[in-house]
Amino acid sequence: MRRDFTPYDEDLAYLESLGTPWEAVREGSRLWYILHEYQPPTGYIPEAVSAAFMLPPAYPSTQIDMVYFHPPLKRGDGKNPAALANHNLDGKQWQRWSRHRPAPVDWKDGVDFLGTHVAYIEGVISAEVEGA
Repeated sequence: MRRDFTPYDEDLAYLESLGTPWEAVREGSRLWYILHEYQPPTGYIPEAVSAAFMLPPAYPSTQIDMVYFHPPLKRGDGKNPAALANHNLDGKQWQRWSRHRPAPVDWKDGVDFLGTHVAYIEGVISAEVEGA
């Protein structure tokens, strides 16, 4: 697994706590965390994917935004999730989910990190499939 950069302390502790493979990837000027064997919330297929998170230049004081999946996630009920786009990363086509925190942004510098963003994303996409 690649470690093109050293993760921030809180992120590193979170990544290591997952017990699944992960990478810290530099692609051009962008830094990415890629979580492998990620299990999306119930109601999505496939049952395991890779999830990628792009770190903004001012991270960790600036929020992580969105999530990217490979292979693409689908809803188990056959309905298509909203606000999807394709994104090329690491030589593969990823499915970008545009899921943004409501304004005003509730990202708290010194509190939020990769783990809180993953929890936020899981809550949003769980609600999306549960509210179908």
